[in-house]
Amino acid sequence: MKKFKVTKVLLLAFTALFIFVLAGCSSQPKETTVKVGINPTDAPIWKIVKSKVKKEGINLKVTEFSDYNQPNTALSQGELDINAYQHKYFLDAWNKAHHTDIVPIGNTVIQPMAIYSSSIKNLSDLKDGDKVAIPNDASNESRALVLLENAGLIKLDNKTKLATVKNVSENKLNLKFTLLDAAQTARALDDVTVAVVNGNYASDAKLKPSAALYTEKINKSTKPWINFIAANKKDKNNKTYKKIVKAFQTKAVAKEIKKVYGGSAVPAWNTKL
Repeated sequence: MKKFKVTKVLLLAFTALFIFVLAGCSSQPKETTVKVGINPTDAPIWKIVKSKVKKEGINLKVTEFSDYNQPNTALSQGELDINAYQHKYFLDAWNKAHHTDIVPIGNTVIQPMAIYSSSIKNLSDLKDGDKVAIPNDASNESRALVLLENAGLIKLDNKTKLATVKNVSENKLNLKFTLLDAAQTARALDDVTVAVVNGNYASDAKLKPSAALYTEKINKSTKPWINFIAANKKDKNNKTYKKIVKAFQTKAVAKEIKKVYGGSAVPAWNTKL
């Protein structure tokens, strides 16, 4: 009889312990995986973000893309949850062309576009008929042409919409435009006199901001060029994605941006333009 009582007590004790352990396990937060697409240069920056959100139960899976087209395709097809690499004009043009509904959910950086050369030291050294490489996507082609206009090299006849080379109304040096994928403009420096290069690709090509012949000024006119984290419209208020935005918009990330890009990228979440 005593043996039965002891066994019963032990059974109750083990049952209570099991329930306690089970309750403890169930109270642990479930980890949520979020897939983000980025430019390869941004990998060290997103490593910090990944570490920050890990503490909140978010497993950030980072995928690197080498061009400007794949990240939005992957996002719209559900292969990514968010991406971070583009500005408003690029996204607007993409949504229109591909009938997608991708929206910004938080600013990241602004990367001034700049003019580089491996053969001349000043824009005044440009000669008649020299070749100029510019990005071939609609938004960055326009941005590059406006930059060339601000540098005093050309004039455009239309500033109310995205400009193309057809909008060049004055070209005193008869510059020849070579339109390339944005990722290729820096690589074309051996084949052209000057190239207009986006900030991230300039960094990839080890082009120093101080070596630029002319750099885009950061002011109200450059507000549409601020980059951001983007998601599909149905997820614009997703609380988990908002936590990732908050983790990005921190001093630690701003410090890493400066380390990675030098002066070719500026944190833009507190930028007043």
